[in-house]
Amino acid sequence: MTTPTSKAWIKPAIAALVLAGVGVAAYFSLNKHSSAPEVTFIGIKGERITPDSLKGKVVMVNFWATSCTTCVAEMPEMVDTYNKYKSQGLEFVAVAMKYDAPNYVVNFTETRQLPFKVALDVTGEAAKAYGDVAMTPTTFVIDKDGKILKRYVGKPEFAALHKLLEKALQG
Repeated sequence: MTTPTSKAWIKPAIAALVLAGVGVAAYFSLNKHSSAPEVTFIGIKGERITPDSLKGKVVMVNFWATSCTTCVAEMPEMVDTYNKYKSQGLEFVAVAMKYDAPNYVVNFTETRQLPFKVALDVTGEAAKAYGDVAMTPTTFVIDKDGKILKRYVGKPEFAALHKLLEKALQG
């Protein structure tokens, strides 16, 4: 015998499957060498970081937050990576998530003397454009033609990241 409450789980289960499917589709669409979104980032000093200013460069876009312990822990290695490859054409944009207080981001940037571009995503539009980024850290490696080569969720394995960057910078 079927009662109205015995099937109450069906609609939430279908909704969860649909959401999972959308997430998987977004993940794969950003990992099949699709083009990076045409996003203009706003730097912590109000400067515009446009897609045109990044064209022809290998770019790392790192979504992070000052409240994310993994983000904070990986930042020295991100700095080392940037310093190692910047003379070869690497550009780096660290994008603070919309929930991160701008004064925290500015303080973190200044006290750690981050050498790369730091942007604020106060509306969440950049994270949305990059496939609804919600987990931090999430880092994208984009080639000189604007194609996404790799998406890292969590701290990357830096030796493998360096190999990918070296190949992209040569290509």
